[in-house]
Amino acid sequence: MLEIGTLLLLLLPVFPVSGELQQETEQRRLPPPGKLDFGYVPAGVYETLAHYEPGPIGILFHLVQTFLRAVQPNAFPHDLIVKLAKDKFGAIQTEYQKAIYYEIGFLVCAAVGLLFAILMPLVGLFFCMCRCCDNCGGEMHQRQRKNADCRRGLLGTLLFSTSLVITIGVLCSYASNQNLSSQVKNIRRLVNSNMRDLHTFANDTPMQIDYLISQYATAKNKVIYDLNNIGPLLGGRIHQELHKEVHPALDQVLNMAGAMRETREALENVSVSLVVLQEGTGKLSSDLSRVRSSINRTLSHPDCHDEESDATTVQLCSSIRQSLPQLQIGANFTRLPNVNSQLERINEVVKTDLSAVVQRGFSSLNDTPHMVIEQTRSVVDSVQSLVDGIGNNISSFSKVFPVQSFLSNYTIFISHAHAKIEDYYPEIDKIDFYRWIGCIALCCMVVLVLAFNYLGLLCGTLGYDKHASPTTRGCISNTGGTMLMAGVGFSFIFSWVLMGVVTILFLAGGNMEKLVCEPFHNKELFKVVDTPYLINPEWKNFIPGYLYNDSELELTVESLYSTCKQNRGIYSAMHLDKIFNMSSYLNTTVFTKDVVDKLERVKIDLRGIILLEAEGKQNLRDFSEVGLSEINYADYLEEVNKGVTEVDLLSFTRELESQADLMPRGPLQTALKNHVGTLQQIHRQQVLPMEQTMKYVRARSALNQSIRFLERTASDLSNKVIAVLDAVEAAQYLISQNVTLLINQETRKYTATIIGYFHQYIEWVKASLAMEVAPCKPFSNILDTAEIMSCSFLVDSMNVFWMGLGCSTLFLLPSVIFAVKLAKYYRRMDTEDVYDDALENWN
Repeated sequence: MLEIGTLLLLLLPVFPVSGELQQETEQRRLPPPGKLDFGYVPAGVYETLAHYEPGPIGILFHLVQTFLRAVQPNAFPHDLIVKLAKDKFGAIQTEYQKAIYYEIGFLVCAAVGLLFAILMPLVGLFFCMCRCCDNCGGEMHQRQRKNADCRRGLLGTLLFSTSLVITIGVLCSYASNQNLSSQVKNIRRLVNSNMRDLHTFANDTPMQIDYLISQYATAKNKVIYDLNNIGPLLGGRIHQELHKEVHPALDQVLNMAGAMRETREALENVSVSLVVLQEGTGKLSSDLSRVRSSINRTLSHPDCHDEESDATTVQLCSSIRQSLPQLQIGANFTRLPNVNSQLERINEVVKTDLSAVVQRGFSSLNDTPHMVIEQTRSVVDSVQSLVDGIGNNISSFSKVFPVQSFLSNYTIFISHAHAKIEDYYPEIDKIDFYRWIGCIALCCMVVLVLAFNYLGLLCGTLGYDKHASPTTRGCISNTGGTMLMAGVGFSFIFSWVLMGVVTILFLAGGNMEKLVCEPFHNKELFKVVDTPYLINPEWKNFIPGYLYNDSELELTVESLYSTCKQNRGIYSAMHLDKIFNMSSYLNTTVFTKDVVDKLERVKIDLRGIILLEAEGKQNLRDFSEVGLSEINYADYLEEVNKGVTEVDLLSFTRELESQADLMPRGPLQTALKNHVGTLQQIHRQQVLPMEQTMKYVRARSALNQSIRFLERTASDLSNKVIAVLDAVEAAQYLISQNVTLLINQETRKYTATIIGYFHQYIEWVKASLAMEVAPCKPFSNILDTAEIMSCSFLVDSMNVFWMGLGCSTLFLLPSVIFAVKLAKYYRRMDTEDVYDDALENWN
């Protein structure tokens, strides 16, 4: 047994999981790595179907089982059997009362059967002697009765019904006998199927082990792939984390570069718009000044001053003279200073392409994966060599142990056992033939009695003549009565033999059903076998105590059977890891620790990343010194918000015209009307174009927007530039000085991912060993097959046989009684009752 256990152990290698690695991974609480696909372990198909469907005869099986449960309703005597087994049946003297109590149903039935077997031949002997003395119905005389026909019919019906019951019983016995013979022929098929499954188990196990070993390449290839892509993976993670901190600072610099370009555009717009507006308002101011002077000269006319002049005219002249100061331009852009000096300085600033400088900073940051590749090249090469070493160690495992030689011995053992079983088949067939002959002989005893009963009923019924007297009955009727009595005689001769066989089979089959078959189905039998210290007083559990010398291990017959029934691997079913350890050949903990140690040696220096060069920083400082704060934004906005003229020139013209119309006709009125025409012409040719022409509208709008933008930009510009430079310096300091923590953190994550692939492989190997490698269903099938052959084939058929035969034998008793009484009505009598006519008339 120990050699078999060792063989199973050597067939199934175990790849233990590193406890240190698992604990370390749990402590880190890192996300699981990518899921690896190791495929499915190749597995053969076991052909044995350890399940029996009895078919229609199953109804009889259930019927006899129900009868046995009624006869023996007591629970399985677990404690009694365990105690008897421990004392090697020495406790039977003290525990016989419990045994009798449990077997009381069987004992009562057996006592009835023995009593029947003993009394039946004795009763038959005395009955025969009694009839020889012309008693017990032996006198060949039949008294005439008025209800004779009714009695004859009733007795015939009862005998026929009893014979039918006996027939059913013997048919059940015959069917069970034939079923057992046909199932015996299936034994070879079941045994051969189980043997083929054992060969499949032995042949597939090495292939499955090789598959487990070969799938290390899946984890290895994934590890190598991640090592070869350490730049995108590790460097990419570092870059991603740095990007969160650095990107806002560089974005601020880019925004400042955009502000520089927009500032230059705004200053250019101010300069161009100011020139356009100054040109337009300069000519208008000159023309209005000229008209204003001309009107003043006109108002110097004597009609506006002489005392002799009309008072209304003087008053109108005075009113016009007072309104002349309004006749001037509104927005005087000529008084605004230009922004040429600021424009020149901003043009010098934008000559440096700050955006390009920032892009170089981004490029330097984006080069992090490449820097990681270059700085980890030696570490990656050493880890790859270590991974190859692990693969070589795993591959060499199959060469360390002589698995094939053990498998060959195992296969030879199976073949030898199969050959031995094959040698027993002729003996089994011979024994089954003799058994079949014996059962047929028993059935024929009953059939012989039934034949006499049926022939007697047939002859008696067909040959009966109601007009014939008892002494004149026909030959056929007499033959029927004789056959009935012959059946009675054979009943007495065979019944004790039949009941004796039934009793023996009942005790054997009933106890087999209640003590073996039924407990096997409800697992009570396993509980007996698994009782601690039952087989060996020093072993709590026999199997692990015998195989592993560790009886405390929870390995029981029930757990082994149940696990194999689920078609799980024999490794988990037999707890082979208890004595077999692969740590000396594949110490996963050492290898993974070496991988961790090598990866922890990774040193990444990112000080070569320059986010913003000195040129860019100086450019920002120059921008803050452009002089935007020197511009008088209030003056610009004030002039932009004014109209073209101080007064609505068209309204002024109408007012002047209306005042001229109130003056008397003369040179004064004519001169004023000429001035009205000149103002209308100025309004039409200069004011309206400046208010409506796109050139001037756009110039005013651009000037307005640009001045407002410049005002916003100039607001606290120096502090904004300082803040941007501080953000850049902080990001640069992070990369140069404080990035070590981030690098270590991401390196640990990367290392955990690499180790996770080994962990996945190990867990997959463990799961495969437990569930898929060397599934032990053939071993549970062997036990199930033994149960099918012993219980379903033998015990169930035997129980149906004794039930049918016993039922037939019991009904032989009423059959004898009815046959004896009915024979009186069929046989020819020697004498009969004679009635005198006179006496009859007297009566």
